[in-house]
Amino acid sequence: MKKMLLVALAVALVAPSVAISGEKYTMASIPKLRAVWFNRLEVGLKDAGQKFGVEVYQQAPAAADEAQQVRLIEDNIAQGVNAILVVPNDANSVVPAFRSAKERGMAVITHESMDQEGADWNVEMFDNVVYGETAMDELAKLMGEEGEYVCFVGSLTVPAHNIWADSGIARQKKIYPKMKMVGEKFPVSEDRNLARQATLDILQTYPNLKGMFIFGSQGGPGAGQALREKELNGKIKMVAGGTPKEVGPFLEDGSMDASLLWDPGEAGYAMVYIAKMVLDGKSGDIKVGMEIPGLGKIAVITGNNILLDNPMIVTKKNYKDYDF
Repeated sequence: MKKMLLVALAVALVAPSVAISGEKYTMASIPKLRAVWFNRLEVGLKDAGQKFGVEVYQQAPAAADEAQQVRLIEDNIAQGVNAILVVPNDANSVVPAFRSAKERGMAVITHESMDQEGADWNVEMFDNVVYGETAMDELAKLMGEEGEYVCFVGSLTVPAHNIWADSGIARQKKIYPKMKMVGEKFPVSEDRNLARQATLDILQTYPNLKGMFIFGSQGGPGAGQALREKELNGKIKMVAGGTPKEVGPFLEDGSMDASLLWDPGEAGYAMVYIAKMVLDGKSGDIKVGMEIPGLGKIAVITGNNILLDNPMIVTKKNYKDYDF
């Protein structure tokens, strides 16, 4: 893993400002919900706003509710912002609002939503299939490549979560035949309480459970709490998501083993930069190898998806290296 991954956003914070031609724009970010994860996204948004002369603010629904998110998008379109930056709860529900934004000449940038209809560009910090496969490799190593595991996602309509989960599950079936997923994908990991309760129920239903494969920032802490309550720390292995500071206590006591993630601040930073390029009429200049100042070069472009190469694996050994 590249050394810059430990300090990418820190580098961005001290990098000189880079001017992109054009007027000063106003951009609204509407993530999936209010959470520590998206607070970090906002740090990157604000930093990019200062560097590139853009006014950026964030509004988030109180819960991961697609209808609430669409209302916020529509409200900001009505206010006449120049760009909307969205992490969709549901890839389909946002499309009418995106069409309305485009009709008004606004830039539409998404994150965690591959091939998003209606978006100019969708920004990802890595290849989603590789991310899911890497997460499964980590879980398989922890489980000794055998035993039962369950899978959590934020919901069955969050595009990125399901690509990651499906890619990991497919790899398990191909590479780790002695492992077995039990149950269906559980759509509980955007809510810590739901994840905790689902885990408690799962422990009763599947007493031989050996692993947990979790996508969504609240799934790991919720499941970890349940494992603590049942004194199963270290006995059931878990690869999940979540910010280093939020999952650190769970990594410390063994109720979580690894967090596979990216720095959401980097994603917010990239979204602002790409949105400004679109508004400045430079979308055609967005190509593989193009440098996003402070983050690195675009690794892959497929359709309207921009993929960088900035994954992170956080464990008990290194979570204190990150300040978010």
